Amino acid sequence: MPSLNEKFDRLKKHIITGRELDHASHEPIYYLIFPPKQILEVKHRLAAWEAQLRNEGWKVEKFSIAQSIDELLEHSPLMKFWIKEDKKEPLNWSKTNQAIGNYLSDERLTNKLREKLTQISQDENSVLFITDLEALHPYLRIGVIENSLIGEFKQPTVIFYPGISTGKTNLKFLGFYPEDGNYRSVHID
Repeated sequence: MPSLNEKFDRLKKHIITGRELDHASHEPIYYLIFPPKQILEVKHRLAAWEAQLRNEGWKVEKFSIAQSIDELLEHSPLMKFWIKEDKKEPLNWSKTNQAIGNYLSDERLTNKLREKLTQISQDENSVLFITDLEALHPYLRIGVIENSLIGEFKQPTVIFYPGISTGKTNLKFLGFYPEDGNYRSVHID
């Protein structure tokens, strides 16, 4: 199994050479796949990887799923209602998760990422790091968001994916979700 640094070196080569047109997609979307037990290790290495790309002339932008979800929930007009309902049944996590999942599934998170993609689309030297995917659990999967944005990825986009690769296009989010083969991206495992 390649080390995280070996995977990142392969990723850099893909970013530099770009994607080839194939049956799935030609958009520059790359998943750096790592076992969920390495989430913290990946977070510790992000700054060094970002520096490596900057030293090669790239401008690294970041999009944190966790931070975006936090911002969306914090500014939600439903927050007061959710808090009131949560006080009635504080241990009913399935109800809370369903409410938050419904709120996020309504294109809100996708639109935040769309804004970021639009913002960086004119800078040929930009690379987007999408981090903190574990915050999607149990609400969404990144494949749903990716599929909603097909055609909008103009600059290389790196998705740091905690999970398991089970084939050329199949991934298991966090290692325990069912296999999903609906990814159109390059997987670096």
